[in-house]
Amino acid sequence: MNKKGHVLNAVLLAVGIGVILAPTLDLGTARSVAELFVPVVLGALFPDVDTAFGRHRKTLHNLPVLGIFLAYPLVFGNLQFVWIGVLTHYVLDVAGSKRGIALFYPWEKEFSLPIGVATSSDYADLVTVLITAVELGILFAVHRYVVPLDTGLGQATALLLG
Repeated sequence: MNKKGHVLNAVLLAVGIGVILAPTLDLGTARSVAELFVPVVLGALFPDVDTAFGRHRKTLHNLPVLGIFLAYPLVFGNLQFVWIGVLTHYVLDVAGSKRGIALFYPWEKEFSLPIGVATSSDYADLVTVLITAVELGILFAVHRYVVPLDTGLGQATALLLG
C-alpha cells in the first residue's frame, strides 16, 4: 500500500476506534478521536521509515518490530495506541498490496494475500477502505466481547490469562 493508503487507513481507524470507545457522539467522542489520532497515524507511518535506511518492507515491517511497539507501553507507560497503527500498516501491506512484507525478517520470504492490488491501482483506495472496515469490525468485536481496547496492555494480558 502507498503512503496515502496508510494515512487514509489510520485516519479512518482513529475515528472508528474513537467512536467504539465513546459511542455517545458528543464531546467525549471528539476527545477520544483526538486522543487516538496522532498515535495511530504515527504508528501507521512508522514502518515506512525503512525507505530511508535498511530494506523497505523488511527492516521495519516484521513481527519483532511490532513486538517492540506492543511492549513499549508496558515498559514506559506511553504510546498505548501506536501499535494499532503499526499492526494495521502490516495488514494493509499483506492484504492490500501484491508484494507483501517480510514478517519474520531477517528471513527474506515476503507474505501477502491474493486479494492485494498494485499500489498504483485505481482500486487501491477502495481496497484500503474495505480492509479498514474489516479491521474496525474486528476491533469492535474485541472491544465488546474480549477486552476493552482502552484497557492497558498489562491489565489486558492479566484479564486474558486470569
